[in-house]
Amino acid sequence: MRVLCAFPEAMPSSNSRPPSCLALVALSLALLLHLSLSSQAGHRRPLPVDRAPGLKEKTLILLDVSTKNPVRTVNENFLSLQLDPSIIHDGWLDFLSSKRLVTLARGLSPAFLRFGGKRTDFLQFQNLRNLAKSRGGPGPDYYLKNYEDDIVRSDVALDKQKGCKIAQHPDVMLELQREKAAQMHLVLLKEQFSNTYSNLILTEPNNYRSMHGRAVNGSQLGKDYIQLKSLLQPIRIYSRASLYGPNIGRPRKNVIALLDGFMKVAGSTVDAVTWQHCYIDGRVVKVMDFLKTRLLDTLSDQIRKIQKVVNTYTPGKKIWLEGVVTTSAGGTNNLSDSYAAGFLWLNTLGMLANQGIDVVIRHSFFDHGYNHLVDQNFNPLPDYWLSLLYKRLIGPKVLAVHVAGLQRKPRPGRVIRDKLRIYAHCTNHHNHNYVRGSITLFIINLHRSRKKIKLAGTLRDKLVHQYLLQPYGQEGLKSKSVQLNGQPLVMVDDGTLPELKPRPLRAGRTLVIPPVTMGFYVVKNVNALACRYR
Repeated sequence: MRVLCAFPEAMPSSNSRPPSCLALVALSLALLLHLSLSSQAGHRRPLPVDRAPGLKEKTLILLDVSTKNPVRTVNENFLSLQLDPSIIHDGWLDFLSSKRLVTLARGLSPAFLRFGGKRTDFLQFQNLRNLAKSRGGPGPDYYLKNYEDDIVRSDVALDKQKGCKIAQHPDVMLELQREKAAQMHLVLLKEQFSNTYSNLILTEPNNYRSMHGRAVNGSQLGKDYIQLKSLLQPIRIYSRASLYGPNIGRPRKNVIALLDGFMKVAGSTVDAVTWQHCYIDGRVVKVMDFLKTRLLDTLSDQIRKIQKVVNTYTPGKKIWLEGVVTTSAGGTNNLSDSYAAGFLWLNTLGMLANQGIDVVIRHSFFDHGYNHLVDQNFNPLPDYWLSLLYKRLIGPKVLAVHVAGLQRKPRPGRVIRDKLRIYAHCTNHHNHNYVRGSITLFIINLHRSRKKIKLAGTLRDKLVHQYLLQPYGQEGLKSKSVQLNGQPLVMVDDGTLPELKPRPLRAGRTLVIPPVTMGFYVVKNVNALACRYR
């Protein structure tokens, strides 16, 4: 750690001092002049001096990465997506074939797509072809019903490259759908706060219908999974299907007991153990909550609790975070969908991979409260751009980070929590802009001052590409728009994603991380052994 020299406080006039002090004043001035000239010359190390009271110490952080072996390797589909069943309730299902939505989803591939959420427990299945004609009355439903019948026949074109069905929806239909969705959103919020839900009806067959009002303990749930597995295996198309569960909530005492009973009975039956995490109560959230290190660290403790139970019965079993949201109750407008929420999301990705969680599923890709990645105008929100950069730049191999200059002596009864968080991975080998052996850092700076990082060891004197993500517009941390290296990120007029252009930094240059920002830094041509092979 290098400590920059701090100038002493201003002294009273030398005329007020006794003559015997003049020599000391002259000596002090000579020492300051010597230090100034030495630091300007650049080839001498500044002499240490006592820090003046009231002035903050400035530090240069030294950063190196272990490049021989990865500490973890996560799934290629590590960052995956979820759609909530509410899209059926509020009428968005047909619009998922929109060309713009398909383009946005394709940008986050490869990924698993989970269809689920709280409303899954209230789905009913009827073997009817289409219920659109049974709807009616005034309002958007009346005008949308014929459109729903005709959309597949008239407006769907086949994307020959990817084999996806792409639909072009008239603007008037989208406006009607947004009006309908706004009405339904009020209904969903009322259900969430009252904890009383209405049923949904799907027109496809299914052999299972939820039984409400009946508690199931972990052992019984495990037996149910074993029976489900036995029912699937004789069916050819499901014989190799993967099974995931039990999808528990926050690992408190009763939930841990349920997981323990489940793992004891059916730990070997599931392909991965799943749970869900929510950071904040959406009804009381404030923008500064997203910057609290204590909140960021709550996830780490939950991971350890889940891993302890899983490893007791099935050591090495894969664990998935199958549903993560920043705020509960559907999120908070202008906060859960803002730049500020990105600090939680990016730290979640770094922390999960670093602690060995195989997959994280983001709830939700589209149209669930305010926690989604894409809004109802089909515009990507800040967390979408963050996820897109992650997908483009981050590979599955996790590397150990070594820093000097961040260590502080803990005080009695006080926990030291880092406001500068640095994670390292091998660069995504599917990104042909970078040769194998390159390393990508992603850095979160929650300090209200900029931080300087000097790359050392294997990273020394390497060319770096910077992808700095900052809020765009007057709203600051509450902004729903972002800029990449000073340029606003928006979809191109033809509906395609923009080019994500890096800012090259000259070799050996100190990284300057602006206050309250996050970004990705690709260190090129490191020739890291851990990153040269898949």
